[in-house]
Amino acid sequence: MASLQLTEWNTGVFDCFESTSTCCYGFWCCPCLACSVAGKFGENRCLPLCDICSPAILTSFGIPLFAPPAAIALRSGIRNRYHIKGSMCKDIATSCFCVWCTWCQMHRELKYRKKNPTVVVNMQPPPVMMAPGNQPQFIIQH
Repeated sequence: MASLQLTEWNTGVFDCFESTSTCCYGFWCCPCLACSVAGKFGENRCLPLCDICSPAILTSFGIPLFAPPAAIALRSGIRNRYHIKGSMCKDIATSCFCVWCTWCQMHRELKYRKKNPTVVVNMQPPPVMMAPGNQPQFIIQH
């Protein structure tokens, strides 16, 4: 099996000047940006609302939650789908450190991937044809 070539993120976490419209969108309405990222990735648009609601709900039951679950899950999903270098630990650290910047980076990555789709070529060997008279002989022994 051929190994897949891992790539880097198209932009860094703090590369806001790469796409000022994305960062303005994220700064002024991060929940809207997060919901649009989830939708573009093919997930439910309301998924990022878990990042807003779950800490308050869990804290009311005495369970502290500091990591944004939807941001981490989508970041990991984007990394896996597009074969981007990284790890779950880096996804957690990045998402906890600056969740707005994380959503902006994911938005820029999805815009880039839409403009430059990844082409996967499935190379299969040609079918082997056998002549009708040269069928393999099977001997059954009792």
